[in-house]
Amino acid sequence: MEFRLLGDFEAVRDGKPVPVGRRRQERLLLAILLLEAGRAVPVDRLTDLLWDGAPPPNSRGTVHTYVGRLRAALAPYGVKLTTKGGGYAVATAEVDAARFAGLAGRAAGTADPAERVRLSDAALALWRGPILADLANEPLRERLGGPLRDLRLTTAESCAQSLLDMGHHDRVVRDLAGLAEEYPSREGLVAAVMTALYRSARQADALHLYHRARQALASELGVEPGPELETVHQRILAGDPRLERPAAPVYAVRVREHWLPWSVGGHPALELCNTYAGWGGNRVPGADWLRGYSSLAVWAGQQSLLDDGTVTRLLAAATRDPLTAATVLDEARHLRERLYACLTDPADTRAFTDVARYVEHAARESVFRRGPDGLGCWHPSGRTGLRGPLHAAARSR
Repeated sequence: MEFRLLGDFEAVRDGKPVPVGRRRQERLLLAILLLEAGRAVPVDRLTDLLWDGAPPPNSRGTVHTYVGRLRAALAPYGVKLTTKGGGYAVATAEVDAARFAGLAGRAAGTADPAERVRLSDAALALWRGPILADLANEPLRERLGGPLRDLRLTTAESCAQSLLDMGHHDRVVRDLAGLAEEYPSREGLVAAVMTALYRSARQADALHLYHRARQALASELGVEPGPELETVHQRILAGDPRLERPAAPVYAVRVREHWLPWSVGGHPALELCNTYAGWGGNRVPGADWLRGYSSLAVWAGQQSLLDDGTVTRLLAAATRDPLTAATVLDEARHLRERLYACLTDPADTRAFTDVARYVEHAARESVFRRGPDGLGCWHPSGRTGLRGPLHAAARSR
């Protein structure tokens, strides 16, 4: 039996829809459990989500009733709802959200642009609309599916950049322009689609998309477009020929099939702040080396912050858990931004405080071990998991 959550809720068996749950809240309860398939969801969290933070006095009993009905409806199809530690869980189920996350993780972990596009296409094709479009309102969708939505947009950005690098701007316009229109404040995606539109001789459409993005950023966040998006805008206005073709990389180090910035033998914290375009002026669109979690892990190994075996394990773990990997990547980008602020403005006490928090947390999660050369050094402990590269970078500050 297959469950589809990326759009309207659907339960399907042998290609035919299966009615599950007589009430909207019953189906929503099942959907919440499916999003956490294999893990128990506490009853308190279920009641909080089902009643928008204001559950009635009999909510726990109502949840028990819903679970009983769902168990009876799903039993003929071999889907079991189990009771675990004060909560409920779906033991095993085929869910489009989990399949999407797996495909997105594999796409992020491959260095082959064509394979990345193939996997990204398969992942993005699973989205039929907003998550649980017929069951949840927007605030609840944000609570339940925010990380999945962010992973969708990250996957789309990576796919768009790979297509541009391969010269397939027509595919970017055809497949991803609608998503950029839907999320105009997602600057990386908008910049890629603007570039694709410009290469398709649709300069006016590219500029229209820019102005939509600028309005969205101002209304939602109170900010102006960042350097990447603004650079694309200015180059379109100037007819810059560099937008007409895939940009040649100005970096030169390839490690484990990842392009990394040329190491100048500086401190790892300085190397983390490096980009292909440099921080001194306008950054070339798509030139940031820190595109995916796998790049972060491989970079940490290149900088001797992690050993090869740890890097290999992290790459495999990121493929299994792409949502956590995406969260760590965002944290690494934030740390890089704060480090750069410290380097360029020593009086920026807020940036220094932010970096100090990362460093203190990394210190708590580090162990001192003897290396093959007989010298002792600090390493991330086994508890850090996917945050190992982040902690290693913070500790080296």
